[in-house]
Amino acid sequence: MKFDCHMHTFLCGHARGTPEDYIDQAVSNGINLITFTCHIPIEGSGFLQDGIRMNIRQFPTYKSLIERAQIYGESRGVEVLFGIEAEVFPNAEKLESMKAVLATEQFDFILGSLHHQLPIFRRWLSEQNHNTDQDKIDAYFSALAEGAASGLYNSMSHPDVIRIYGTIDSFEPEDHEATISNFLRTLVKHDVHMEVNTSGLTKGVYKIHPDPIILGWAQKLGVRLTIGSDSHNPKQVGQYFTQAFKLLDDIGFEHISYFKNGIPIDVSLETILKGR
Repeated sequence: MKFDCHMHTFLCGHARGTPEDYIDQAVSNGINLITFTCHIPIEGSGFLQDGIRMNIRQFPTYKSLIERAQIYGESRGVEVLFGIEAEVFPNAEKLESMKAVLATEQFDFILGSLHHQLPIFRRWLSEQNHNTDQDKIDAYFSALAEGAASGLYNSMSHPDVIRIYGTIDSFEPEDHEATISNFLRTLVKHDVHMEVNTSGLTKGVYKIHPDPIILGWAQKLGVRLTIGSDSHNPKQVGQYFTQAFKLLDDIGFEHISYFKNGIPIDVSLETILKGR
């Protein structure tokens, strides 16, 4: 069984294609299950709306898109699950409108993402006098750890995305091992997964998210994983998954998970690699 647990719809404003197009690509790539995780509606100008995420009035449309996709997916042999990419932010009061959505909907899968490039997080860094790369990176991973401990999310998405988009000048995981390891231990303590996000191979330093060094630390600590392509167009569905699975196998991981009704389902990497 193969699955891709991170893809978007045109409602976010920066993705192309219909859900049916993504399903057709999944069929072409031998993927049996996909989870749509469009960006959650959230109030507050610092989180941005136009071109970034659907607004709350569009949320019923998102649900309808996924419901129709589930019917189409069944006809094509692809199970379609209902997920969301939620926000992580160090000031929990800023997330109240988002929490209301999470509390009223039954999602199969909830990703937690800290988009450091958004104005609200960069402003928070400045207000906290986090001015050096060291301070910014420590604050970023500390916020991810707090998010993991919050109970809001099933898996933390593209966890080292701070290495791109200009918030910092450089990122070497070894220089931040203590802070990153604290984040990883928090995942284990609260039984939250970490996402392997293959979109990292298409931009920035062209490495998978998170860096293989971080994946090595995660394996030793017992962190559980999900996987997603972060697809914003149908051609990206399952991108670089064969490479990712081989990397995870080499590092020593034995399973990777997807979520259904908020419950993790483990699949053997050996089974995936052998195409069973």
